Amino acid sequence: MNIKFVTAACILAYSLVQVACQSRNAGVLKSTENTGTSDKTYFVNKRGDTIRVVVLSDDEWKSKLNDMEYHVLRKKGTERAFTGDLLENKSEGLYTCRGCGLPLFRSKHKFESGTGWPSFFDVDDPNAITKTTDYDLGYPRTELTCTKCGGHLGHVFDDGPKPTGLRYCINSVSLDFVKTESVR
Repeated sequence: MNIKFVTAACILAYSLVQVACQSRNAGVLKSTENTGTSDKTYFVNKRGDTIRVVVLSDDEWKSKLNDMEYHVLRKKGTERAFTGDLLENKSEGLYTCRGCGLPLFRSKHKFESGTGWPSFFDVDDPNAITKTTDYDLGYPRTELTCTKCGGHLGHVFDDGPKPTGLRYCINSVSLDFVKTESVR
């Protein structure tokens, strides 16, 4: 093989690793791939793992999710208060995104908010949840979506308990629960 080619390839690989490390604090790696829906094709979790973003067509999501899951996760709907199957869940475990399985919340961060939706005062990995501002009700709210699949989860408010003071108000239908004896 040509030594110049090998050297150039090594320099390029090193440069890409440097860029990835610099982007790690932001939680998102940008790829030159264009999916047509977002320029984020990868993100980095809190452990430094690179996670590929899930991109499915609307028809693929419809075949993967039931009607309510599709309405909430893909169309930013909300389930009725006090109807979710995870509202009263008190088991030890991990709450994951129903759209893609990404770990989002731990049971030790769940609390009873009285709002009718599962509420958490902290997230498992801050890079797993994307925050944006929506004005759907005529005033600004911080919307939460899964970074891996873009599924709508709910909203975060600043009226939660200590130590964070935050209330992640999440639709049960956006979550799955993995019961464990002890979650690391």
